Amino acid sequence: MAKGDANKPKGRMTAYAYFVQTCREEHKKKHPDEAVVFADFSRKCSERWKVMTDKEKQRFQSLAEKDKKRFENEMKDYVPPKNSKKKKRSKDPNAPKRALSAFFWFCNDERPKVRGEQPDATVGEIAKELGKRWADCTPEQKKKYEALANKDKARYEKESENYRKKPKVTSTSKAKKEESEDDDEEEEEEDDE
Repeated sequence: MAKGDANKPKGRMTAYAYFVQTCREEHKKKHPDEAVVFADFSRKCSERWKVMTDKEKQRFQSLAEKDKKRFENEMKDYVPPKNSKKKKRSKDPNAPKRALSAFFWFCNDERPKVRGEQPDATVGEIAKELGKRWADCTPEQKKKYEALANKDKARYEKESENYRKKPKVTSTSKAKKEESEDDDEEEEEEDDE
């Protein structure tokens, strides 16, 4: 069953999943007292699956097709509960920016140089090149960036401490504030009478 919703239909199984399930049952029959080492077992199943012919795989593919139909039929009748989507934790725009590591300070300096040398490089290729250059740096060259990182870390810790001290205004506290203002107005009206 799914984690959040007990009524959600069980996901469909692939042909390979049925094959692995069958292998596991066979293994249990042959070696009932032996614990299964998952990594070895998975590797052996994968090797067996790769050498199987399409005809041998057909049995598992038909089981998977049958399960796919079951799943689709169950999903037709399934109504997800309201508000079932996970709510992404909103980031406070007033929160202090996290400290950069020495490597990121290095990247900020070197990225324009790499872009100049390799204008057609992708973001991934540039990142790889920056990683290589960082690895090739001497400890003496890295000191500059480590000092910047330490300074930035101190800044972040100071700002975080100040940020935590400030009272947070949440929607519930806003509602409470509005309620108390309404109560104050009612009291003033009663006093006027």
